Amino acid sequence: MSRELIVNKIKDGTVIDHIDAGRALYVLKILGITGREGRVVAVVMNVESKKIGRKDIVKVEGLKLKKEQVDKIALIAPHSTINIVEKFEVIKKYKVRVPDILEDLLRCMNPNCITNQPREPIKPVFYLQKESPLVFKCKYCGAKLAQDEIIRQLIGE
Repeated sequence: MSRELIVNKIKDGTVIDHIDAGRALYVLKILGITGREGRVVAVVMNVESKKIGRKDIVKVEGLKLKKEQVDKIALIAPHSTINIVEKFEVIKKYKVRVPDILEDLLRCMNPNCITNQPREPIKPVFYLQKESPLVFKCKYCGAKLAQDEIIRQLIGE
């Protein structure tokens, strides 16, 4: 009995591979994909991976990622790879990179942080403190943001 997974190739678009298992739906939310856009979308979740044990894959036809989308994907799935597809062939493949600095993307969880004061026009800035597990540190108060909180903020929960 064959255990092969069959998912059609896309003609032109983006394949996001090696997403941490169970996070493909977060990636779709980051990309603003609901399924009503008319694009061909394939989502494969919790499949075997020789590299990371289990993984998710997202394929979206007609999608070209912007830098800020790639940065957000890196925060949700720091081991993922992006494949750019044209005429059914992968023309470019690269690993996402977790940014060293996040500016005005997330909010500090410390209610006393200067970035949370209504009269202070200071935008939040976080520095990468640790990649695995992912942790960022607020530039102003030192509060730490772990990956679960980062995901909650990025997907709006």
